[in-house]
Amino acid sequence: MKKANIKIAIIGSGSTYTPELIEGMIKRKDALPIGELVLMDIDARKLRIVGELCARMIAAANMPCRVVMTQDLDEALTGADFVLGQIRVGKLPARVLDEKIPLRYGMIGQETCGIGGFFKAMRTIPVMLRIAERMKALCPDAWLINFSNPAGIITEAILNHAGVKMLGLCNVPYNMFKSIRESLQLDRPNIEYVGLNHLSWITGIEQDGKDYLKTALEMGLNSETMKNIPASGFSKELIRMAGAIPSSYLEYYYFKNKKLQVVLDMELSRGEKCMQIEEELLDIYSDSALHAKPELLASRGGANYSEVAISLVDAIHNDKQEVHVVNLLNNGALDFMRDDDAVEVCAVVGKDGAKPVKIEGFDNRHIIDYMRMVKAYERETVAAAIAGDEDAAMRALLMNPLVGDYDAARGAFEELKEAHKEYLPQFFKEAANA
Repeated sequence: MKKANIKIAIIGSGSTYTPELIEGMIKRKDALPIGELVLMDIDARKLRIVGELCARMIAAANMPCRVVMTQDLDEALTGADFVLGQIRVGKLPARVLDEKIPLRYGMIGQETCGIGGFFKAMRTIPVMLRIAERMKALCPDAWLINFSNPAGIITEAILNHAGVKMLGLCNVPYNMFKSIRESLQLDRPNIEYVGLNHLSWITGIEQDGKDYLKTALEMGLNSETMKNIPASGFSKELIRMAGAIPSSYLEYYYFKNKKLQVVLDMELSRGEKCMQIEEELLDIYSDSALHAKPELLASRGGANYSEVAISLVDAIHNDKQEVHVVNLLNNGALDFMRDDDAVEVCAVVGKDGAKPVKIEGFDNRHIIDYMRMVKAYERETVAAAIAGDEDAAMRALLMNPLVGDYDAARGAFEELKEAHKEYLPQFFKEAANA
C-alpha cells in the first residue's frame, strides 16, 4: 500500500546540483506526496546556502513539505522512504588532484574514467557502504537512488556487498535518448541501450515497426555531448565500425591520445572550472530573493538530473511500470555478462524496483568484448576499495584501457594514494593502528 506521505533524504545536499532535484519534486508535487525532505551534508556553509534556496523554492511552490537541514546522517536516514545519494568525498579539490596528477605520468585525468575515476571510487565506495549499513538499521525498506560517481562501480559495490534496495543513475542515457528523438524526428521510439556506466552505446532504434538504426549509422549520427566533456564527435567511419551510436564518454577510449593532449593543453582542469562555477552559484544562491533554479547551473553538466532522478522515484512510488535506463545487476538481461555484474540497461520500474529488459541474441562483438574488459576492471576496483588491496588495485589499473602501463600506473597510484590519504584509511591500516 502506498504511503500517504513520504520522506526523502538527500545525502550530499550541499551540492549545487540540489536545486535541480527540488525542481523535479516541484514538477511532480501532485504525484509525489513528500511530507518531509531532509537535506544532509557535512559542509555546513554549503548546506546552509543551498538548503535555504531549496526551502524557498518549496515554499514558493506551496508544497506542504517540512524541510530539515542536518549534518547528522542518522537523523537524515531515520524513517526515510527514498535516499538520494550525490556525495563527493574530498569535494572538488580531490577531483582536481584526480585530474592533474595522472597527467605527469602520461595518462588522462578524468573524474570517472581511468585512474582518476579509480581513485574517486576508492574514496567513495567505503562511504557509500557505510551509508548503506546505516540504512539497514534506520530505514530498511528505503530505496537508495545513487548518482554519486563513478555510478556504475558504486552500484557494483553496493548491490554485491551491502544488502539494500538500490539503483544507480546517470543523466547520459536520458540526454542521448532526447538527442536521438530530436535528430530523427521520432516522437515515441523504442531505443535499445547497452553498456556500463560511461561505457555505453545505442544499439537499436525502432518506431512503428520501422528500424531506424541503419539510417542513424549511415548518417554517422552522434548523440548529444555532455557539457563536462571536451567533445570532438565521432566520424561516420567510427560509428560504422562500432555498429552502434556511442555515448560521448567513449571519446576518452576511442581517442585516448587526442583527449590526453586536450587536457594537457587546458589552462584549467574541469574540476578547477567547476570550483569557479560552484562559487558563482553559491553567491547567486545566497540571494534571499531567489526562489528558482538559476540558468548558470546548466553549465555544470548536470542537465536533466532532476527529470532522471525524480521520475525514477515517481515510478517506484506510484508503481508506474515505466521503462528507465538504470544501473542494476544484470540478472540475465545480457547473456554475455554475469548475473551479478552491474550494467546500465533499460529496465521496467515499479513498486518492486527495476526489472532489466532482456536483450535477445545480442551479437555486437566489439561491445561484448569492451564491456567484459571494463567490467573486469570494475570488479577488481571494488575489491581494492573494500579491502585496501594494492595488488587488486594494480590488477584493476592494468585492465583499464586508459592506463595499461605498469610503471606509469604504479607511480600515479602511489602519488594519488598519498595525496588522498585522509580519505583512504583502507590503504593505511598500519598507520591507523600505530
